[in-house]
Amino acid sequence: MAKSPFFEKAVILTGASSGIGRQLAYQLAAQGAWLSLAARDLERLQTVQAECERRGQAAGCRTLVVQTDVADEIQCRRLIAQTVNYFGRLDGLVNNAGQTLWARFDALGDLRPLEKVMQVNYFGSVYCTAAALPYLKRSHGQIVVVSSLSGKTGVPLRSGYAASKHALVGFFDSLRIELERDQVSVTIVYPDFVATETHQRAYGADGKPLGKSPVQGIKVMAADECARLILKAAAGRRRESILSRRGKVGQWLQLIAPGLVARIARRAIDQGK
Repeated sequence: MAKSPFFEKAVILTGASSGIGRQLAYQLAAQGAWLSLAARDLERLQTVQAECERRGQAAGCRTLVVQTDVADEIQCRRLIAQTVNYFGRLDGLVNNAGQTLWARFDALGDLRPLEKVMQVNYFGSVYCTAAALPYLKRSHGQIVVVSSLSGKTGVPLRSGYAASKHALVGFFDSLRIELERDQVSVTIVYPDFVATETHQRAYGADGKPLGKSPVQGIKVMAADECARLILKAAAGRRRESILSRRGKVGQWLQLIAPGLVARIARRAIDQGK
């Protein structure tokens, strides 16, 4: 049986304590990756680490936990340094950590939630990537970026979130071209709605976590399926991958019927699916 392309590859995974990141960690562990798990919640990270070691024992998985707030550049640099010190190299960086926002722009009394979302979703990935690049160039490694369909098109109630994901896509599309001669690949993935805890922690118009997800979990993609599709794209070092049929169809419709796409986006938000 052929070995996984992630076997014995040293991979940093941000946002590893829950949702898509947790499922990515489990699946990478089962494929024998050497994982550096990063997130703010140390207790949750350690729980994920224990499960990774259980699932990846037969495959030779190794793990490291580094408590990290990606909104802090110094912590991002520490994450990369500790990972390289522990594993001796770095082969992959999965920029998955994210924060979301559900609110009309004109309902925001305070613009700080916009800044927080941009700091995590955009600058968090930029900080980690900047610190990781010297090592990824050395290994001809890869960068995987978890964006969103909101990084492709505008979505009502998601203006702040969509802005951060559009920025992410613009940055990494440009970086891909810059790194071509260094043989460092960049894969951007675009999930649709996914059933994760992230939606419950989304900022509302008052800047506080919603506490209740506006997404109907049973009617959207499961986190483990999303993780599987992300790793499939990463294994092939694909340029990009849109993870839902609705998203793929929407890209074609955007060219010929943008008004229809806007109505579909509004309906998806209204129905939470």
